[in-house]
Amino acid sequence: MSSRRAVAITGSLVTAALSVAVILPSSATADDQGPGSGKGGKAVDAAPAGVKLTTSLPEKISVDNGSKKTAITATVKNEGTKKSGEVNLLVVGFDGLKITRVPGCSEIAAKDLPTGSNSGYTCSVGSLAAGGSKSYAVAATYDLGRAGKMCLPVVSADGKKTFWQQGPVPFGTANPSPNAPATPLLLGTDNKPVAPGGDTLPKTGVGDDVLPLGAAGTALLAAGAAGLYWTRRRPGRLQV
Repeated sequence: MSSRRAVAITGSLVTAALSVAVILPSSATADDQGPGSGKGGKAVDAAPAGVKLTTSLPEKISVDNGSKKTAITATVKNEGTKKSGEVNLLVVGFDGLKITRVPGCSEIAAKDLPTGSNSGYTCSVGSLAAGGSKSYAVAATYDLGRAGKMCLPVVSADGKKTFWQQGPVPFGTANPSPNAPATPLLLGTDNKPVAPGGDTLPKTGVGDDVLPLGAAGTALLAAGAAGLYWTRRRPGRLQV
């Protein structure tokens, strides 16, 4: 091998190595919300044979103490062995957590929101292949003076069945940081709001007392509009 050719090959390898060095760190740190978790999730109606639908939320989020804004990644996945068929994902906020935007999804009218919720969007997921998933970038605000919860139901295209529902599950912290630029919150953690006199709100952890809030759902999708009607149910019973 001539010295000129050796230099050319060496130069190519160095360029490739530098390219990898630039690409890998950015992809590794693209998601700083930690691993996704299905905490607070449960199956409601039976899914078609071979289909297993689940959702996940980040283990941690961060709320800007000035703007009160936060970003949350919501993911729906088919862990089964067959295509899911057409399904929709609902993204709903409760109490101090308000959903402000989900790109590619339609806002739920205030009159059609689930009981107790303050905001929501419905997303047409389509049919997920076996092992397939789809993630949505959720923009929200969080009033750190209150508790805040989020709910992710996965419903059939006609809205008659709820195959899976995560939450309403809280994001919160027991160590507020009012003087810091941002406050980190953990999934499934009761929030301890900062308030004059050290007042705190009742616990809002995941439990049987909060599950009936959204155990059944009906999505109404027509003419580009989206609506949702949820009914309360007793534990162990589903009303549709």
